[in-house]
Amino acid sequence: MSEKESDGIRQSVRKRYAEVAQRHTIDCCTAEPSSYREPSCCTDGLVVDEAYTQRIGYSAEELQSAPQGANMSLGCGNPQAIAALKPGEVVLDLGSGGGLDCFLAARQVGPEGRVIGVDMTPQMVSKARSNADAVDTSNVEFRLGEIEHLPVADGTVDVILSNCVINLSPDKPQVFREAYRVLKPGGRLAVSDVVATADIPQELRNDEELWSGCMGGAEEIGKLEEIMRQVGFRDIRISPKDESREFMREWAPGSRILDHLVSAMIEAIK
Repeated sequence: MSEKESDGIRQSVRKRYAEVAQRHTIDCCTAEPSSYREPSCCTDGLVVDEAYTQRIGYSAEELQSAPQGANMSLGCGNPQAIAALKPGEVVLDLGSGGGLDCFLAARQVGPEGRVIGVDMTPQMVSKARSNADAVDTSNVEFRLGEIEHLPVADGTVDVILSNCVINLSPDKPQVFREAYRVLKPGGRLAVSDVVATADIPQELRNDEELWSGCMGGAEEIGKLEEIMRQVGFRDIRISPKDESREFMREWAPGSRILDHLVSAMIEAIK
């Protein structure tokens, strides 16, 4: 993929999620639902779909504990389920959105721990920071940046989380190189993401809407394992969740790309 094509994908992704962030700050109850993964109900002017979020693996208690507005009805799983976070750890969330996973992680690492969320969309970072201010949390911060070029120092992170974001990148090897760089020796990766179970036809990969909708950029499981292995990760485990096909059918009804996709939990150690 050329640099021009990669930049086009990034711009498309940034535009989509800027629009998602903006919809979460307006009165959505009169808004017309449109394409992929549009949240389906409204609470106090915020677009939310707690039923969807619970279907992908979050508990009602987790959602109730997070600041209002942190749940943006995005994601394809719950990386907290495999992260095994411990008090005092430093956690990095790739593509942090409204901050849901960051706020949940902050509860687990405690005041002696630290959570950093990175997102390339200014509107998302602003929203997440506003959510943090609303609950006056001191161990969570949000930084603007691309996951291919993380604004994080070498060897400073214990655990990397991510929820349905790495597939959005047009340069996945660079994402994993950056993840490896910022992790401490023995640090771990705990990611929920969309993966391909078969080769995706090129015309579907070239569809910017499918790519920015977390579908067109999904990597095949075997290739993803090889990328991570070449970067240096060990104990790589990619566990497809066949039950995810049920909720993924709602993302792009009738599209044949869904025949090639499944949500998976991705784990590895530096």
